[in-house]
Formats: sequence, structure tokens, C-alpha cells
Amino acid sequence: MFEKLTPGQEIESTVVAINGDTVFIDMSAKSEGVISSAEFADENGNLSIKEGDKIKAYFLGEKGGEMRFTTKIGGNDADDSMLENAFKNRIPVEGHVEKEIKGGYEVTVGGKRAFCPYSQMGFRQKEEPSYFIGRTLTFIIQEYKEGGKNVLVSNRKVLEAEHQGQLAGLSQKIAVGSIVTGTVKSLLSFGAFVDIKGFQALLPISEVSLERVTDLSKVLEVGQEITAKVINADWDRERVSVSMKALIKSPWETVAERFSKGQKINGKISRVADFGVFINLESGIDGLVHISALEGVDRNTNLKKKFKVGDEMSVTIKEIDAENRRISLVPSTSTEQDDEASEYFSIHSDDDGDTYNPFAALLKK
Repeated sequence: MFEKLTPGQEIESTVVAINGDTVFIDMSAKSEGVISSAEFADENGNLSIKEGDKIKAYFLGEKGGEMRFTTKIGGNDADDSMLENAFKNRIPVEGHVEKEIKGGYEVTVGGKRAFCPYSQMGFRQKEEPSYFIGRTLTFIIQEYKEGGKNVLVSNRKVLEAEHQGQLAGLSQKIAVGSIVTGTVKSLLSFGAFVDIKGFQALLPISEVSLERVTDLSKVLEVGQEITAKVINADWDRERVSVSMKALIKSPWETVAERFSKGQKINGKISRVADFGVFINLESGIDGLVHISALEGVDRNTNLKKKFKVGDEMSVTIKEIDAENRRISLVPSTSTEQDDEASEYFSIHSDDDGDTYNPFAALLKK
């Protein structure tokens, strides 16, 4: 059972019923605790609470046998003692932004005039000062002097506290290793920002695909929903990184089942480096032709002028190191040339021997 309450005192209770415009809370006594349901409604009238929820509220006083509460102190119900108590206990108050004055805003809180500096209005917002005029917002009283004649308030402190509370909740849901869904908000040269439950995480360009991505706009678009794995979460710095690539099974795990030493493959150049040319053998699998294996070049040759990304090159697998994800290649004749040669020799082979002799073939004509 609650002890005798004083105006402005904070309590925590349970919602026992919601009836029309009134929310009833458990006071463990014969009298009922009531709060206006409008305090929990959004712009569409939808309530953010339900029966059984625990809430924090502030005592306003008794009227008609009911104990009246609010989630914010303010309006005509707030007297001097309640405002002073709100200042001492850092209880949020509701204030109406009347107008812009020198250095900030004039705000009415419980019938008293208060001052909110520009620096204490909003949080990480870029709105023009006029944006706040006429709005009813929540504030923390920073100073309460001369019996309420000098009141300094901050809207920013309230928003910062709410932000920290949201981060604390998100840190439990968005931990390293978690699988999350989000919406792409923007594309940049180094990656994409993805909205996850109201928080923007970074998807680095290197974590989008197993294949090398140079232009994000070719694989992602703003508004696209993605699924990714959280690979880094630094909540002190509010930095979270996610990876789509981490959810894709690496083809390197089964590379030995599809490729073997001595195998010839026609591939395309995926990247040209100073030390050699990378050849794409299949999605997610690149091999390297080292500069020492390339004909007609030396260490002073500018490979980027001689070889172009996208050009085809026939190669032979020299070595496979699946554990370190490396395949060494050497140039070879194309598989198409080999097939044509094989077909030619098959057609013109000498029935009397295993080896084709072009001079003998001419003599037969």
C-alpha cells in the first residue's frame, strides 16, 4: 500500500484497466489512481500501453475521491510546490513554447514563464528556430530560483535521456552475432547505412557480397529490405556494423569438389594488381596469375595498361590452398582451342598409329 503522497511525487504502478479517456492504475487501496489516456495516445489515437503494463507517474492530488496522476508535470495542474519538487528530483515537466526571444525561447510551464536556450532545444536536429514555436514539449528544469521567478529549462536533456534509454534497449537486441533485418537508407562510396529498429548501422561495401563490389547502386537500392549479421557493435560510440556476406555460405568450403590441380578454365579478369592478375573462376572464387607467370612482361611493366577488367583469359590451376582461400594460376591455351585441336586430330588421325603424322596424311591424298 502506498503511503500518503505529496504533489509531484513519483510512483511506479500497474495499469489495471483502460476505460475511454481514463487509465486506472493500482494503488493497493480503496481509492483509485487515474491518468488521462490522452497522455499515452499517438496522433492517431492509438495507445502505447495495455492492461498489466508497469508505468511511472507523478501525483497531482485528490479530487472526487480519485487520486489523479500524470506522466508529466505541467499545465494548469502544476503549482509552485510541484514545480520546485520537479526541479529537485529532475522530474519531466510539460511546457508550451510561446515565442523566440534573445538567446532562446520563452516557455510556459504550469503558468510560469521559463527560458530555454537555443542549445537546449531539440537533439541532433537541424530545424529552424521557428519550428519549435507553438509546440508543447517535455523539459527538465535546470534552475528554479526566486520562488519560480527565474526558471531555466532544457528539452535536450529529456531527449538525450530518451535516446540513451533506446540505445540500452537496442544493445540487447542488436548484439554481435545477431541476425537482423533493416532498410537501406542511403548509399555511399564506402558502404550503405541501414535502418534497424530506428538505429542506423553501417553495411561496409566489402561486406555486401562474396564478389568484389565497386558500385553499390548495382546491387542495392534505397528502400530495399535486407537481412544481415551484426559483426561489430560499439554502443559507447554508437557505431554498429553489419554484414550480408557473413550469411552467405562461402564457396571456398567446397572448392576442392569443383576444381583440381591441372584443370583448365576460361575466366574473366576481376582485378589487376601490381603483382599479378586476378581471374574470376566462379562466383566468389578468384585465382591469381602472378606477374612472374605472365608472358611478355616484367616487374617494371604496368599491368593495368596491358590487362583490363572483364577481359577473358584461359588459365590452368597450379595450386589450391582452400584453407587460406588462395588459388595459383598460370596462363594456358583456351579450352576452346583445346577442344578444336582435339576434334581436328580425331578426324585426321592415322588408323595405323596412335600419332597423327600430317606428312603421311598428305601422301595418302
